[in-house]
Amino acid sequence: MARGPWDIPSIITQCLSPAKLIVRILSLIFSFLRPYNPVRQNVTLVCISDTHNLIPKQVPFGDVLIHAGDLTQGGTPSEIQAQVDWLDSLPHQYKIVIAGNHDSLLEVRSRGTLDLTDQNVDINWRSIIYLQGDPAKLHFPSRGTHGDGCTLKVYGSPIIPHVGGPEHAFQVPRTKDLWTGRVPQDTDVLISHTPPRYHLDLPGVSPLGCEYLLREVRRVKPAVHIFGHVHAARSDIFGRLCGGQEIVRWDLAERHLEGVLSTASPDGLLSLILSLANPVTWYHLCGFWFYSLRALVLERLFWTEPPPATRMVNAALMRCDEGWLGNEPQVIHI
Repeated sequence: MARGPWDIPSIITQCLSPAKLIVRILSLIFSFLRPYNPVRQNVTLVCISDTHNLIPKQVPFGDVLIHAGDLTQGGTPSEIQAQVDWLDSLPHQYKIVIAGNHDSLLEVRSRGTLDLTDQNVDINWRSIIYLQGDPAKLHFPSRGTHGDGCTLKVYGSPIIPHVGGPEHAFQVPRTKDLWTGRVPQDTDVLISHTPPRYHLDLPGVSPLGCEYLLREVRRVKPAVHIFGHVHAARSDIFGRLCGGQEIVRWDLAERHLEGVLSTASPDGLLSLILSLANPVTWYHLCGFWFYSLRALVLERLFWTEPPPATRMVNAALMRCDEGWLGNEPQVIHI
């Protein structure tokens, strides 16, 4: 059976883009080797996404529970309310939800694809904070670096690049930018349904994440960015080796990583030969290796200040599109 763009690419397909495969392997290695010691606020985030009407067997306890969209499969009021009622029953101090493209009721355009009897039903969000392009502040009087209290600033948006028919909510054309300047500069935790392009995405062949979101995350540099949507990016070998998490350091190495992953993937022998002969790809690959190694030496041996970094978290619980929750909730201590 042929694999679609949302499936894990075969090893053979990924080997047709050797520079991309090499840079992803190097990125994984350097990510483990380079130091990462952020300031802690002693707050625990429990992150889930893409439950699609299902309920995981166990949700770890924490201060904040975050659901990054696709609560349902069909987006009907009864499906959404059932997920909301389940989330409301959990003991976390704060519970935050954004919509995903399968949650049709929650957007005006996609709502029109539901049965008429379902189109004007209100959801009782109970204790849940529902974000749709909104910020929120979470107060913790006894937490913080010195136990003197802290406030986490959160921003959530369900916007995704176009994926399909009108039943999909919050989708916009890939060429349309609805991200630039939207996220407050002082955001600590960013929640989106789509991943940023290239990161915990499927960049080995054809990335599905949002390029404009990546630019916005680079501008804001939140401590944590939580998303889902691309199930296979957490289920493939790279996603499993890194535990569905990636520390993205905003330096020249990251720019060169993007340079490699932004090149087109070959779809035949001629395009493979042309891609292997493309000097730009190999320039970016060498640049990534050089700047990553340079940063590793400076940070480990000379204690230089590391660049700003964001912990990216793919919280999708659905394993690929197999119809069962094969991934565990993500627990993040910040």
